[in-house]
Amino acid sequence: QVQLEESGGGLVQTGGSLRLSCAASLTYFSLSTMGWYRQAPGKERELVASITGGGNTITADFVKGRFTISRENVKNTVYLQMNSLKPEDTAVYYCNANLVGQHYWGQGTQVTVSS
Repeated sequence: QVQLEESGGGLVQTGGSLRLSCAASLTYFSLSTMGWYRQAPGKERELVASITGGGNTITADFVKGRFTISRENVKNTVYLQMNSLKPEDTAVYYCNANLVGQHYWGQGTQVTVSS
C-alpha cells in the first residue's frame, strides 16, 4: 500500500519561509515523478512543482524564484522549500507520486501566510 505523508506546514508571516517534506512508502520511488500541488478554498487544485526521478524539475510561474523542489531518493522523500511567502500562497499543499501513470496522493498539509 502506497502512503505519502506530508509535514512542515503551518502559519507564517508574509515574507517568511517553510519547508514541506513528503515521505513516501513507495517501491520504485526513485523512478517516480514527485510533485507538490496546492488547493486554496474555492479554487481548483494546481501544480506547484514537480521533479522526475532524474532530477528534472518543473516549477509553476507563480512560485518561480521563490519555491524549490528537491528529492532524496535514499530517504524516499521529496521537499518543497518555500521562501518569500505571500498571503496568496495560503492553501492545502498535497504531495503526489506518479509512477508509470498511477497517481498517489498524500492527505495534505495546511500552509497559511498571514499579511
